[in-house]
Amino acid sequence: MVVMMKMKRIFKNTALYIGIVSTLVATSCKPEIEGFQTTPGEANFSKYIAVGNSLTAGFADGGLYLEGQQVAFPNLIAEQLRQVGGGDFRSPFFSENERNGSGYLQLKDLVNGQPVMENITDNLAYREPGKLSKYTDDVENLGVPGMRLDLSKFGPFGAANMYFERLLQDGDVGTKTYMDFATEKNHTFFSFWLGNNDVLGNAMNGAVTNPEDPTTVLTETATFEHAYREFITKLTENQQKGVVATIPDVTAIPFFTTVTRGTLIAAVKAESGQDVQDLYIEIGTGTSRAASDDDLFILPFASAGLLGNTSGENPAPYGLHPSNPIESKYVLDSDEVTAIQARVKAFNNIIKKVAEEEELALADAHAYLNRVQKPGIVYNGVAVNASFITGNAFSLDGVHLTPMGNALIANLFIEAINKQYRSRIPKVDASKYRGVRFP
Repeated sequence: MVVMMKMKRIFKNTALYIGIVSTLVATSCKPEIEGFQTTPGEANFSKYIAVGNSLTAGFADGGLYLEGQQVAFPNLIAEQLRQVGGGDFRSPFFSENERNGSGYLQLKDLVNGQPVMENITDNLAYREPGKLSKYTDDVENLGVPGMRLDLSKFGPFGAANMYFERLLQDGDVGTKTYMDFATEKNHTFFSFWLGNNDVLGNAMNGAVTNPEDPTTVLTETATFEHAYREFITKLTENQQKGVVATIPDVTAIPFFTTVTRGTLIAAVKAESGQDVQDLYIEIGTGTSRAASDDDLFILPFASAGLLGNTSGENPAPYGLHPSNPIESKYVLDSDEVTAIQARVKAFNNIIKKVAEEEELALADAHAYLNRVQKPGIVYNGVAVNASFITGNAFSLDGVHLTPMGNALIANLFIEAINKQYRSRIPKVDASKYRGVRFP
């Protein structure tokens, strides 16, 4: 799903305005039946590659680190494919000495039911500031955090993105495109999950486009379709089979659903004792309005420490007065939510059409994660939903998946492959994988 490259260590030691509660859910998922007879069906899994972004790479908890890499959903799929003729599947793992990779968030404590985060900053993998340790051996997990379809044909992105830069030979940095990098592997089967960041980058920035940062742009539908079709054409030029996935409703993930108008107002009342009734949000230059429950505040706003602040330049309390509203970058207003959801729908229509035309398997992540959000599912007695921290599906950054979430997505892909190619690939026992690790 997501690019979290720009997401700094935003939580620090600040409590978030959420309650740690259990959620009862109604739908159940059953583990694999004993005696399952495996077969590859109509597909050749001897050389499987995974094309994608941070979700494919195993990014979690606001960073890329070894444990997350190891449980990335393509690695779990590859393990199952070994039972039906799958070959080696190599990932650009960090070494044990550099196991914490780019650094990540950890749940340090619960204070009155509220989470306290800390940054993991030891055993990192930086060879110099902004550049991770190189890994230029052959790999089949090609996931690059931050990768977008509209940048997959842009050579300079390899120099700008440290996760892609570490995978490239020095002579290819800044010149080789991700599309070329991913389509030169002589694969027999592929998974493809790109497109999330073509929406998410803009949404995470409150639908504010920064002209100097292409990751904040909302990709045009025509641009998306052209890049998507070209990528799939190259991946299937030798009649290879594969599985593609739709884009989730990015506005329904914990990054956008945890911090609400109601929880913010309740927090102000509890801290100040004032009878606050409204928050005010910026909806244009010099324009504001009272926030509604249909407006979505991004997760970092909870720990930004801005709400109610005053300054010599503006004595009105921040966010509590129309003359000093919450900035657009911290909120998706209801119109922006509608626009983001419409773009996701347009992209998914393209994905479904291409999958049908090319006779590829389709993993409908959009529909599946909507089920996880509401009402949620039960897997082998374990409740799974989109609640922040307690829901088992999403990691501490509110965007990326937990190990259990990865296992369930791996099963979604496996089900789609089995359906399309008459394969019988056993599914992953997701109950063996954790949700958020509690202190």
